[in-house]
Amino acid sequence: MTLPDSDATPGSEPATRLIHHAYVPPAGFSAPQPAVHKASTVIFQNVAAMRAREWKDKTSYTYGLHGTPTSYILEERLCELEGGLQCVLMPSGLAAIANVALALLRSGDEVLIPDNSYGPNKALAEVELAHYGIRHTYYDPLDPADLAARISGATRLVWLEAPGSVTLEFPDLAEQVRICRERGVTTALDNTWGAGIAFNPFDLLGDGQLGVDVSVHALTKYPSGGGDVLMGSAITRDPGLHLRIKLTHMRLGLGVGANDAEAVLRSLPSIGLRYGAHDMAARRLARWMADQPAVVQVLHPALPGSPGHEHWAALCARGGGEGAAAGLFSVVIGARHAQDRVDAFCDALKLFKIGYSWGGPMSLVVPYELRSMRSRPTPHLREGTVVRFSIGLEGVADLHADLAQALAAAFPAG
Repeated sequence: MTLPDSDATPGSEPATRLIHHAYVPPAGFSAPQPAVHKASTVIFQNVAAMRAREWKDKTSYTYGLHGTPTSYILEERLCELEGGLQCVLMPSGLAAIANVALALLRSGDEVLIPDNSYGPNKALAEVELAHYGIRHTYYDPLDPADLAARISGATRLVWLEAPGSVTLEFPDLAEQVRICRERGVTTALDNTWGAGIAFNPFDLLGDGQLGVDVSVHALTKYPSGGGDVLMGSAITRDPGLHLRIKLTHMRLGLGVGANDAEAVLRSLPSIGLRYGAHDMAARRLARWMADQPAVVQVLHPALPGSPGHEHWAALCARGGGEGAAAGLFSVVIGARHAQDRVDAFCDALKLFKIGYSWGGPMSLVVPYELRSMRSRPTPHLREGTVVRFSIGLEGVADLHADLAQALAAAFPAG
């Protein structure tokens, strides 16, 4: 180890000598996990270097909010995962949605949102965007013609979701993108479910010709995998579009903590293995639930009969085989069972915990009041109460037994 010269550290007081200690560790250290760089202030060698720095293209560093080696590495790896070229990190998935909307929409513009979209995205449009004079319209995600008919001269952004939130209808995503592209309208996909594993959002046909403009991802879910990190991302392939999002990100003062970035970096290499395990367990349990007397419908894109299954198969199982799907499914408990019995079923579960979010190791369950979440008719859904399950990494046999005992307790007559 090389120690600095005795006069290399200026000052006589201990605090001064410690703050300005001149030792720099040797270069060349390499390990599987990237280092964690924490900073608000970034030091420049001189004024000329400060004025020459540029953070927008990741060639250097200017301030911790604009990026450190840790956040840059995570952004690049997420681009590799989803097939994009540029990435911006946000404090949550919803923050990423809001950042994209604020970057691309102005007063007098219109945004189209699928009626089965993530609820907070709809709330954002109904309240915050409306304050800025930005209109919104909900379209039928299962009817591309309805989307086409609702695009107007004021439409600047169309949100896509594959599958939809809670009820998991899978749209004809390629046709939706094609419609928007023909009309010159930017598309943004909430790709949290697909996670960069089920399909490539920037290459929907496998020929490199058709893809979304922006892929938004709640890294809170599968990339994190632990149920303990809040983070989001917006990924693009177009440099101009990326810069608009990034400059809005800067002006809003959004950033992520280095330790959170480290947590996602630690989990990212295993995302494929975890996604596959969640997927296979969810399919087994969904198929079993379809045979239970209290259940009148199972909603899982990979299962025949689920709304939009053929679109899932065309996109996520294009090469044949089982394809890929997230570890989510919902069921409709028949209308003959009152809400209090559905709630009792959820309360009776022991391994499934009641809680929002998904993608972590623990299985979760939430009952929903669908009428308060949809503005359009849902004839493809049976009458009853929707219950969504997020399948974790517990043993499938244990989860099966837990579902069986809760069904028997809540619906003894079937």
